[in-house]
Amino acid sequence: MSTDILKQNKKSWDKVAHYFNGKDALPSYGPYAQTEDELRLFDDIKNKKVLDIGCGSGHSLRYMADKSASELWGIDLSEAQLKTAKETLEGLDANLFCSPMEDDIGIPKQYFDVVYSIYAIGWTTNLSATFELIHSYLKPGGSFIFSWDHPLYPHLKSENGQIYLEGSYQNEGVTKYPNFKGEEAPVVIPKRKMATYINELIRAGFTIESVIESEVSATLDAVSEEVSDRYYSLSKARRFPTTMIIKAIKG
Repeated sequence: MSTDILKQNKKSWDKVAHYFNGKDALPSYGPYAQTEDELRLFDDIKNKKVLDIGCGSGHSLRYMADKSASELWGIDLSEAQLKTAKETLEGLDANLFCSPMEDDIGIPKQYFDVVYSIYAIGWTTNLSATFELIHSYLKPGGSFIFSWDHPLYPHLKSENGQIYLEGSYQNEGVTKYPNFKGEEAPVVIPKRKMATYINELIRAGFTIESVIESEVSATLDAVSEEVSDRYYSLSKARRFPTTMIIKAIKG
């Protein structure tokens, strides 16, 4: 089943990749969320080896290059995303691989100072395998930082500015979108509770340093609140976090 999901998601991502060029990339952690400039989770990147899980259009790796990272590595499910990433990283030495994040493709073990994932980790069909692999990639003391939709956020529905809960947070499973980004591009996204992410990190051997249910970025303080029923909206984000951000350390 997971193989079928990966094949379908890959095909659909190749079709919609152009919508995400430069989106959800560092220093942003996600829609309306606090930024790395505000949270400072990465410490000093200079001379660090970094691996981007779900590197997308390459803009987060470009950010790392600008912070003087010594090595840039990235994996992504979509060949179309990686084609754009190569253009974004033109002139830089970057090691890019097209692969599901849950597969062991021979990326070096105990090699990286930092592994991170910006709004991609929730696509994995096997969270425990993905976290175990990420743990194996890191040097002892290395950091894993990721952001994703706050697990409650997909249950928030808005109608005429009124917010209500839909479905069951307790029931994990998958959500199917037949027309991702309005295209004929069906995708399947796993549904997981916050506790599942935290417990799988612990089981993989990580020590959790920080869990952030992100507030709205201070850069938006002066922006007036428009009531909107869009999936992501400032009016919703000011009442419920769009994004969770977790930093964990390999002991």
